[in-house]
Amino acid sequence: MEFKARKMRYAYSASLLALLTSLAACGSGTTTTTTDAPAADGTEAAAGLTGEILIDGSSTVYPISEAMSEEFLAVNPDVALTVGVSGSGGGFKKFCAGEIDISNASRPIKDKEVALCEEAGIEFIEVPIAFDGLTVVTNQANEWAQCLTVEQLATMWSPDSEGTVANWNQVDPSFPDQELSLFGPGTDSGTFDYFTDEVNGEEGASRGDYTASEDDNVIVNGVTGSDGALGYFGYAYFEENSDSLKAMAIENEDGDCVEPSTETIADGSYNPMSRPLFFYIRKDAYDTKAEVKGFVDFLLDPKNGEFVAEAGYVALPDDILGNSKARVDSGKLGTDPTNL
Repeated sequence: MEFKARKMRYAYSASLLALLTSLAACGSGTTTTTTDAPAADGTEAAAGLTGEILIDGSSTVYPISEAMSEEFLAVNPDVALTVGVSGSGGGFKKFCAGEIDISNASRPIKDKEVALCEEAGIEFIEVPIAFDGLTVVTNQANEWAQCLTVEQLATMWSPDSEGTVANWNQVDPSFPDQELSLFGPGTDSGTFDYFTDEVNGEEGASRGDYTASEDDNVIVNGVTGSDGALGYFGYAYFEENSDSLKAMAIENEDGDCVEPSTETIADGSYNPMSRPLFFYIRKDAYDTKAEVKGFVDFLLDPKNGEFVAEAGYVALPDDILGNSKARVDSGKLGTDPTNL
Protein backbone atom coordinates (compact mmCIF):
# COMPACT_ATOMS: atom_id res chain seq x y z
CA MET A 1 0.00 0.00 0.00
CA GLU A 2 1.40 3.40 -0.93
CA PHE A 3 1.18 6.11 1.72
CA LYS A 4 1.30 9.51 0.05
CA ALA A 5 1.91 13.00 1.41
CA ARG A 6 -1.05 13.98 3.52
CA LYS A 7 -2.22 16.90 5.60
CA MET A 8 -3.30 16.00 9.10
CA ARG A 9 -4.79 18.06 11.87
CA TYR A 10 -3.10 17.01 15.12
CA ALA A 11 -4.24 18.23 18.54
CA TYR A 12 -1.32 19.27 20.76
CA SER A 13 -0.82 21.75 23.59
CA ALA A 14 -4.53 22.60 23.55
CA SER A 15 -4.36 23.64 19.88
CA LEU A 16 -4.39 22.03 16.45
CA LEU A 17 -1.19 22.00 14.47
CA ALA A 18 -1.32 21.45 10.71
CA LEU A 19 1.23 18.80 9.86
CA LEU A 20 2.44 17.69 6.46
CA THR A 21 3.59 14.11 7.09
CA SER A 22 5.40 12.28 4.32
CA LEU A 23 4.85 8.57 4.81
CA ALA A 24 6.96 5.94 3.11
CA ALA A 25 5.59 2.82 1.44
CA CYS A 26 3.99 0.42 3.05
CA GLY A 27 -20.10 4.19 26.68
CA SER A 28 -18.52 2.37 29.42
CA GLY A 29 -18.07 -1.33 29.57
CA THR A 30 -15.33 -3.87 30.20
CA THR A 31 -14.34 -7.00 28.33
CA THR A 32 -11.85 -9.51 29.72
CA THR A 33 -10.05 -11.55 27.09
CA THR A 34 -8.83 -14.96 28.20
CA THR A 35 -7.81 -18.06 26.35
CA ASP A 36 -6.15 -21.40 26.96
CA ALA A 37 -5.37 -21.84 23.28
CA PRO A 38 -1.81 -22.83 22.31
CA ALA A 39 0.29 -20.66 20.05
CA ALA A 40 -0.93 -20.56 16.47
CA ASP A 41 2.21 -22.37 15.29
CA GLY A 42 1.93 -25.02 17.98
CA THR A 43 4.85 -23.72 20.08
CA GLU A 44 4.83 -22.93 23.78
CA ALA A 45 4.24 -19.42 25.05
CA ALA A 46 7.03 -17.22 23.66
CA ALA A 47 8.37 -16.00 27.00
CA GLY A 48 6.23 -17.86 29.49
CA LEU A 49 4.74 -14.57 30.62
CA THR A 50 2.36 -14.31 33.56
CA GLY A 51 0.75 -11.43 35.41
CA GLU A 52 -1.92 -8.87 34.57
CA ILE A 53 -2.33 -6.16 31.94
CA LEU A 54 -5.04 -3.52 32.32
CA ILE A 55 -6.11 -1.47 29.30
CA ASP A 56 -8.97 1.05 28.98
CA GLY A 57 -10.07 4.02 26.91
CA SER A 58 -11.22 4.64 23.36
CA SER A 59 -13.97 2.53 21.85
CA THR A 60 -12.42 3.31 18.46
CA VAL A 61 -9.08 1.76 19.43
CA TYR A 62 -10.79 -1.13 21.24
CA PRO A 63 -10.95 -3.42 18.15
CA ILE A 64 -7.16 -3.11 17.76
CA SER A 65 -6.57 -3.94 21.42
CA GLU A 66 -9.00 -6.83 21.20
CA ALA A 67 -7.40 -8.30 18.08
CA MET A 68 -3.87 -7.89 19.44
CA SER A 69 -4.91 -9.31 22.82
CA GLU A 70 -6.30 -12.48 21.30
CA GLU A 71 -3.10 -13.11 19.35
CA PHE A 72 -0.85 -12.20 22.27
CA LEU A 73 -2.73 -14.49 24.64
CA ALA A 74 -2.46 -17.33 22.17
CA VAL A 75 1.28 -17.38 22.91
CA ASN A 76 1.03 -16.14 26.51
CA PRO A 77 -2.07 -17.91 27.90
CA ASP A 78 -1.13 -17.30 31.54
CA VAL A 79 -1.44 -13.53 31.27
CA ALA A 80 -4.74 -11.99 32.47
CA LEU A 81 -5.48 -9.17 30.02
CA THR A 82 -8.49 -6.89 30.49
CA VAL A 83 -9.62 -4.30 27.93
CA GLY A 84 -12.17 -1.70 29.04
CA VAL A 85 -14.14 0.87 27.06
CA SER A 86 -14.75 4.24 28.70
CA GLY A 87 -13.81 6.67 25.93
CA SER A 88 -10.46 8.41 25.43
CA GLY A 89 -11.17 10.87 28.23
CA GLY A 90 -12.38 8.16 30.60
CA GLY A 91 -9.29 6.10 29.84
CA PHE A 92 -6.96 9.00 30.61
CA LYS A 93 -8.69 9.55 33.97
CA LYS A 94 -7.94 5.96 34.95
CA PHE A 95 -4.47 6.09 33.40
CA CYS A 96 -3.44 9.22 35.27
CA ALA A 97 -4.77 7.71 38.48
CA GLY A 98 -2.46 4.74 38.00
CA GLU A 99 -5.38 2.32 37.62
CA ILE A 100 -4.42 0.95 34.18
CA ASP A 101 -1.21 0.15 32.32
CA ILE A 102 -2.19 1.30 28.83
CA SER A 103 -4.69 3.94 27.71
CA ASN A 104 -6.29 3.64 24.27
CA ALA A 105 -6.91 7.02 22.64
CA SER A 106 -8.40 8.24 19.39
CA ARG A 107 -6.81 11.66 19.98
CA PRO A 108 -3.61 12.97 21.58
CA ILE A 109 -3.59 13.54 25.31
CA LYS A 110 -4.76 17.04 26.38
CA ASP A 111 -2.75 19.52 28.45
CA LYS A 112 -5.10 19.12 31.41
CA GLU A 113 -4.64 15.35 31.27
CA VAL A 114 -0.87 15.74 31.09
CA ALA A 115 -1.08 17.92 34.20
CA LEU A 116 -3.24 15.31 35.93
CA CYS A 117 -0.64 12.63 35.21
CA GLU A 118 2.18 14.89 36.39
CA GLU A 119 0.38 15.58 39.67
CA ALA A 120 0.07 11.83 40.24
CA GLY A 121 3.67 11.13 39.23
CA ILE A 122 2.60 9.11 36.19
CA GLU A 123 5.16 9.14 33.37
CA PHE A 124 4.04 7.94 29.96
CA ILE A 125 5.17 7.20 26.44
CA GLU A 126 2.95 8.15 23.49
CA VAL A 127 2.75 5.54 20.73
CA PRO A 128 0.89 6.07 17.44
CA ILE A 129 -0.43 2.71 16.27
CA ALA A 130 -2.75 3.20 13.26
CA PHE A 131 -4.77 5.57 11.10
CA ASP A 132 -8.56 5.75 11.17
CA GLY A 133 -11.22 7.46 9.11
CA LEU A 134 -14.03 8.92 11.18
CA THR A 135 -17.13 7.68 9.33
CA VAL A 136 -20.48 9.46 9.00
CA VAL A 137 -23.27 6.92 8.59
CA THR A 138 -26.96 7.05 7.71
CA ASN A 139 -29.83 4.61 7.51
CA GLN A 140 -29.79 2.60 4.28
CA ALA A 141 -33.24 4.05 3.47
CA ASN A 142 -31.56 7.42 2.97
CA GLU A 143 -31.43 7.82 -0.81
CA TRP A 144 -31.32 11.64 -0.89
CA ALA A 145 -27.86 12.28 0.57
CA GLN A 146 -24.82 10.84 -1.22
CA CYS A 147 -22.11 13.35 -0.28
CA LEU A 148 -22.04 15.84 2.58
CA THR A 149 -19.91 18.93 3.00
CA VAL A 150 -18.33 19.94 6.29
CA GLU A 151 -20.62 22.97 6.21
CA GLN A 152 -23.69 20.73 5.99
CA LEU A 153 -22.41 18.64 8.90
CA ALA A 154 -21.94 21.86 10.87
CA THR A 155 -25.53 22.82 10.11
CA MET A 156 -26.60 19.55 11.71
CA TRP A 157 -24.22 19.51 14.67
CA SER A 158 -23.35 23.07 15.68
CA PRO A 159 -24.47 24.34 19.10
CA ASP A 160 -26.67 26.91 17.33
CA SER A 161 -28.63 24.08 15.69
CA GLU A 162 -29.89 22.71 18.97
CA GLY A 163 -33.67 22.84 19.03
CA THR A 164 -33.86 24.47 15.60
CA VAL A 165 -32.46 22.12 12.93
CA ALA A 166 -34.71 19.07 13.13
CA ASN A 167 -35.32 18.13 9.48
CA TRP A 168 -33.14 17.19 6.54
CA ASN A 169 -34.56 19.97 4.34
CA GLN A 170 -33.12 22.49 6.81
CA VAL A 171 -29.68 21.14 5.98
CA ASP A 172 -30.23 21.39 2.22
CA PRO A 173 -33.45 22.49 0.44
CA SER A 174 -33.05 19.59 -1.99
CA PHE A 175 -33.37 17.11 0.87
CA PRO A 176 -36.86 15.89 1.86
CA ASP A 177 -38.97 17.05 4.78
CA GLN A 178 -37.68 14.09 6.81
CA GLU A 179 -37.01 14.19 10.54
CA LEU A 180 -33.29 14.31 11.35
CA SER A 181 -32.30 12.01 14.23
CA LEU A 182 -28.71 12.31 15.44
CA PHE A 183 -26.56 9.74 17.24
CA GLY A 184 -22.94 10.16 18.28
CA PRO A 185 -20.24 9.58 20.88
CA GLY A 186 -20.42 11.16 24.30
CA THR A 187 -18.18 13.95 25.55
CA ASP A 188 -15.57 11.56 26.99
CA SER A 189 -14.86 10.26 23.49
CA GLY A 190 -11.83 11.29 21.45
CA THR A 191 -13.99 10.79 18.39
CA PHE A 192 -16.37 13.45 19.73
CA ASP A 193 -13.42 15.80 20.27
CA TYR A 194 -12.03 15.28 16.78
CA PHE A 195 -15.40 15.55 15.02
CA THR A 196 -16.49 18.71 16.82
CA ASP A 197 -13.16 20.40 16.17
CA GLU A 198 -13.11 19.55 12.47
CA VAL A 199 -16.80 20.24 11.85
CA ASN A 200 -17.64 23.06 14.24
CA GLY A 201 -14.20 24.62 14.57
CA GLU A 202 -13.91 24.09 18.30
CA GLU A 203 -13.28 20.96 20.27
CA GLY A 204 -16.35 20.03 22.32
CA ALA A 205 -18.63 22.51 20.52
CA SER A 206 -21.77 20.52 19.70
CA ARG A 207 -25.50 20.61 20.02
CA GLY A 208 -26.56 18.64 23.06
CA ASP A 209 -29.92 17.30 21.89
CA TYR A 210 -28.66 14.12 20.29
CA THR A 211 -28.43 10.53 21.53
CA ALA A 212 -24.92 10.21 22.99
CA SER A 213 -23.13 7.03 23.98
CA GLU A 214 -19.58 5.77 24.48
CA ASP A 215 -20.86 2.42 23.18
CA ASP A 216 -20.71 2.53 19.38
CA ASN A 217 -23.25 -0.28 19.17
CA VAL A 218 -25.84 2.12 20.57
CA ILE A 219 -25.10 4.44 17.65
CA VAL A 220 -25.40 1.55 15.19
CA ASN A 221 -28.77 0.53 16.61
CA GLY A 222 -30.02 4.11 16.64
CA VAL A 223 -29.12 4.79 13.01
CA THR A 224 -30.53 1.50 11.77
CA GLY A 225 -33.75 2.17 13.68
CA SER A 226 -34.74 5.44 11.98
CA ASP A 227 -34.91 6.30 8.26
CA GLY A 228 -33.75 9.88 8.89
CA ALA A 229 -30.95 9.03 11.31
CA LEU A 230 -27.29 10.05 11.06
CA GLY A 231 -24.35 9.20 13.30
CA TYR A 232 -20.56 8.95 13.33
CA PHE A 233 -17.80 6.70 14.72
CA GLY A 234 -14.57 4.97 13.69
CA TYR A 235 -14.29 3.19 10.35
CA ALA A 236 -14.03 -0.29 11.90
CA TYR A 237 -17.57 -0.04 13.28
CA PHE A 238 -18.92 0.84 9.85
CA GLU A 239 -17.08 -2.11 8.28
CA GLU A 240 -18.53 -4.40 10.92
CA ASN A 241 -22.05 -3.11 10.16
CA SER A 242 -21.78 -2.26 6.46
CA ASP A 243 -24.65 -4.60 5.63
CA SER A 244 -27.05 -2.41 7.62
CA LEU A 245 -25.56 1.12 7.36
CA LYS A 246 -24.64 3.55 4.60
CA ALA A 247 -21.35 5.48 4.76
CA MET A 248 -21.51 9.07 3.55
CA ALA A 249 -18.95 10.44 1.12
CA ILE A 250 -17.44 13.68 2.49
CA GLU A 251 -16.32 16.59 0.33
CA ASN A 252 -12.60 16.99 0.94
CA GLU A 253 -10.34 20.05 0.76
CA ASP A 254 -9.99 19.60 -3.01
CA GLY A 255 -13.77 19.65 -3.50
CA ASP A 256 -13.95 15.91 -4.27
CA CYS A 257 -16.56 13.63 -2.73
CA VAL A 258 -14.63 10.77 -1.13
CA GLU A 259 -15.98 7.71 0.64
CA PRO A 260 -14.07 6.22 3.57
CA SER A 261 -12.00 3.13 2.80
CA THR A 262 -8.63 1.76 3.84
CA GLU A 263 -7.23 3.17 0.58
CA THR A 264 -8.64 6.71 0.95
CA ILE A 265 -7.68 6.84 4.62
CA ALA A 266 -4.15 5.71 3.76
CA ASP A 267 -3.58 8.13 0.89
CA GLY A 268 -5.04 11.11 2.76
CA SER A 269 -7.82 11.86 0.27
CA TYR A 270 -10.47 11.14 2.90
CA ASN A 271 -9.94 14.41 4.68
CA PRO A 272 -10.56 16.06 7.04
CA MET A 273 -11.90 12.90 8.68
CA SER A 274 -8.65 10.87 8.77
CA ARG A 275 -6.74 10.80 12.04
CA PRO A 276 -4.07 8.89 14.00
CA LEU A 277 -4.85 6.46 16.83
CA PHE A 278 -2.67 5.97 19.91
CA PHE A 279 -1.63 3.81 22.80
CA TYR A 280 -0.32 5.58 25.91
CA ILE A 281 1.97 3.38 27.98
CA ARG A 282 2.67 3.90 31.66
CA LYS A 283 6.46 3.89 31.86
CA ASP A 284 6.71 2.28 35.28
CA ALA A 285 4.44 -0.56 34.11
CA TYR A 286 6.57 -1.08 31.00
CA ASP A 287 9.79 -1.02 33.04
CA THR A 288 8.66 -3.32 35.88
CA LYS A 289 6.02 -5.65 34.40
CA ALA A 290 7.42 -8.12 31.89
CA GLU A 291 3.91 -8.89 30.61
CA VAL A 292 3.29 -5.21 29.76
CA LYS A 293 6.65 -4.94 27.99
CA GLY A 294 5.92 -8.14 26.10
CA PHE A 295 2.51 -6.89 24.97
CA VAL A 296 3.82 -3.48 23.88
CA ASP A 297 6.65 -5.11 21.92
CA PHE A 298 4.03 -7.37 20.32
CA LEU A 299 1.93 -4.33 19.33
CA LEU A 300 4.90 -2.70 17.65
CA ASP A 301 6.17 -5.74 15.77
CA PRO A 302 5.73 -4.92 12.04
CA LYS A 303 4.55 -8.42 11.23
CA ASN A 304 1.54 -7.89 13.52
CA GLY A 305 0.26 -4.97 11.45
CA GLU A 306 -2.08 -7.45 9.78
CA PHE A 307 -4.14 -7.53 12.98
CA VAL A 308 -4.60 -3.75 12.77
CA ALA A 309 -5.91 -4.20 9.24
CA GLU A 310 -8.17 -7.05 10.31
CA ALA A 311 -9.62 -4.74 12.97
CA GLY A 312 -10.66 -2.34 10.20
CA TYR A 313 -7.92 0.28 10.40
CA VAL A 314 -4.84 1.31 8.41
CA ALA A 315 -1.59 -0.03 9.85
CA LEU A 316 1.36 2.33 10.11
CA PRO A 317 4.13 1.78 7.56
CA ASP A 318 7.23 0.07 8.93
CA ASP A 319 9.33 3.26 9.20
CA ILE A 320 6.72 5.09 11.25
CA LEU A 321 6.11 2.01 13.38
CA GLY A 322 9.86 1.85 13.88
CA ASN A 323 9.76 5.41 15.21
CA SER A 324 7.15 4.31 17.74
CA LYS A 325 9.32 1.37 18.81
CA ALA A 326 12.34 3.66 19.13
CA ARG A 327 10.36 5.97 21.44
CA VAL A 328 9.51 3.03 23.67
CA ASP A 329 13.02 1.55 23.64
CA SER A 330 14.59 4.91 24.53
CA GLY A 331 11.93 5.67 27.13
CA LYS A 332 11.09 9.00 25.47
CA LEU A 333 8.46 10.54 27.70
CA GLY A 334 5.50 12.76 26.94
CA THR A 335 3.56 13.70 23.84
CA ASP A 336 5.13 14.84 20.59
CA PRO A 337 3.23 15.96 17.46
CA THR A 338 6.26 15.14 15.28
CA ASN A 339 6.35 11.45 16.19
CA LEU A 340 4.47 10.49 13.02
